[in-house]
Amino acid sequence: MNNSSTNTVSQPVKDFIETPPKPPVSEHPGWRQARHAPSLQEVYASIKVPAHDASFWRKLFAFWGPGLMVAVGYMDPGNWATDIAGGARYGYTLLSVILISNLFAMLLQHLAAKLGIVTGRDLAQACRDHYSKPVAMVLWVLCEIAIAACDLAEVIGSAIALNLLFGLPLPWGVVLTILDVLVVLYFQNKGFRIIESIVAGLIVVIFGCFLYEIIASNPDWLGIAAGLVPQTRVVTDPGMLYIAIGILGATVMPHNLYLHSSIVQTRAIEQTEEGKRMAIKFATIDSTVALFLAFFVNAAILVTAAAAFHRNGYFNVADINDAHKLLAPVLGAGAASVLFAVALLASGQNSTLTGTLAGQIVMEGFLHIRLKPWMRRLITRAIAVIPALIVTILYGEKGTGELLVLSQVILSLQLSFAVVPLVLFTGSKLKMGVFTNSLLVKVLAWTVSAIIITLNAYLLLEMFLG
Repeated sequence: MNNSSTNTVSQPVKDFIETPPKPPVSEHPGWRQARHAPSLQEVYASIKVPAHDASFWRKLFAFWGPGLMVAVGYMDPGNWATDIAGGARYGYTLLSVILISNLFAMLLQHLAAKLGIVTGRDLAQACRDHYSKPVAMVLWVLCEIAIAACDLAEVIGSAIALNLLFGLPLPWGVVLTILDVLVVLYFQNKGFRIIESIVAGLIVVIFGCFLYEIIASNPDWLGIAAGLVPQTRVVTDPGMLYIAIGILGATVMPHNLYLHSSIVQTRAIEQTEEGKRMAIKFATIDSTVALFLAFFVNAAILVTAAAAFHRNGYFNVADINDAHKLLAPVLGAGAASVLFAVALLASGQNSTLTGTLAGQIVMEGFLHIRLKPWMRRLITRAIAVIPALIVTILYGEKGTGELLVLSQVILSLQLSFAVVPLVLFTGSKLKMGVFTNSLLVKVLAWTVSAIIITLNAYLLLEMFLG
């Protein structure tokens, strides 16, 4: 009897399901599954790296790129809302929170890159492999909520920028950003370097715009220096703490840990101890330098808000629309408002692009769903963008500033559920072998985790009891 029909997949189904390649084999016994499909398999190990005897700069150039894509998430429109609110209300005081958050981010992104390089697993795959199915499903749901909150900020930010520049209604702006990011992601099939180049170009635009804003706002440089020093009232003042935790959530973004652990695997490194050590070294340099750029952008937004609004008595500016309207008349610089909107559009487009990639990684890693790349992108964008579209239709311009700040607080509350597994996995000798975290890194990583968990618990108490 011929049973071939039972093993035949119809053509319509084949159009949606892709056949995974032969998966690599794990070198360490600490993982439940020895074999697994590579993360973002269409671009896995697609970028060549030079030999060990190549020059430092050739090797750095080969590994340069993932850090910039990660840094995008640290300067997205959600950051703008919290940075503007913090600068307008409290002057330069919360600069220390941005600095500390960036230092946290540098450590955590180093761990995320190391996890991906050493184990060949992104963070979502590692969670699915380590935890029971119910726990992994809970982590997946929480991560999807975080990505939806993040995309709410990114898509609304892009729609606001289109409205400010061209007068386009917000709902149409949301739809346009969906189509735009899908077109850009099409270039991923032409090579991952193209995506990295697009991201790098948009970052240059954002950086240039805010360099102008800082010069035009003529800030108090002594006040900036004082603001970089942590103050106890950041924790004791509930209003300041709320914005501070929003800044923390906007800076250290959970989906970036999933993203980074995956995209470092686009480099075709030697699967030896020496090859992995080289990859970890240059991936860490890449992400650390890129996060310094993100720190400048975030600090520049807060400094501009402090110099333009707080100094002139506009303490309640938290809405991006209000900030745009006030910048030119307050600073007396006509280009200030236009460049503000241009930087916002570049930021939103960059962030929706990397957010879509993170959505693919999370869905594949936790659910082990193998769909065609275009179908995965469509599903992940729908999950994230539908709430944004509903919000823009219901609220319009009104209240978008508070919604953006709230989205970052949601991100911060979810952060613990990504950070703790990451620190746990990279600190396990059974899972990481000779690449396990040193004692110093373990202490620092668990201290950062404890601070994040404590601040979030305090915020919840203030919200429900305070």
